[in-house]
Amino acid sequence: MGGLSDRVAIVTGGAQGIGEAICRRLSADGAAVVVADINGSGAEAVAADIGGAAIAHTVDVGEPSQVTALYDMVGEHFGSLDILVNNAAIVPFTAWDDVDFTEWRRIQRVNLDGVFLMSRGAYEVMKAQGKGRIINMCSNTIFAGTPNMAAYVAAKGGVLGLTRAMATEVGQFGITVNAVSPGLTASAGVLASPHKEAFDFVETLQALKGRGQPEDIAPTVAFLASDDAHWITGQLINVDGGHIRH
Repeated sequence: MGGLSDRVAIVTGGAQGIGEAICRRLSADGAAVVVADINGSGAEAVAADIGGAAIAHTVDVGEPSQVTALYDMVGEHFGSLDILVNNAAIVPFTAWDDVDFTEWRRIQRVNLDGVFLMSRGAYEVMKAQGKGRIINMCSNTIFAGTPNMAAYVAAKGGVLGLTRAMATEVGQFGITVNAVSPGLTASAGVLASPHKEAFDFVETLQALKGRGQPEDIAPTVAFLASDDAHWITGQLINVDGGHIRH
């Protein structure tokens, strides 16, 4: 508790699921959290429930002008930015035969382009400060090659590559860039999708039994955002009950 006092964090996709759990954990650790989501009413509800310095902002992370507006707001409201968590994502269930270019671009626009746009904006602020933490949400599907998710798997593979390459280039400015790779997680969105049928099978592959919850992912993000992780960058941490072991 209190390890992130006086820090300012943006969490995209913060209105629900893993993003909401991350917002709540970072706030509990002392950070002022910007709950950023295309679902503005959901973001407002989460920020209001967290209370304190938490605020909400409606943003489509795949739209450059909206990302710029988010950073302008953060600069005016807080005057600094210490932590960016790139969590916003579209999680499809689309067979390969049905992945046309429109569907492909829909997924890449949010899941990869959005990470680039948000990271680029954070970098400009963090470089001037001489410090910062960027944490990208990846996925263990990049190792499993999960079916019905080709565009998503490709985007998340790109997120891992960007994490490693960006870490190499921005470390000189005191900025760390890491990725967290959840497994199948019992968020409201997953439980309302066909992915919910995979839990029993995935559990047979896990070293630890049970269903991962959004609250299981947030502590690793909080660690990477903290001073304790100052010597860690360019890394991927799987948080999936030991489903993927490498």
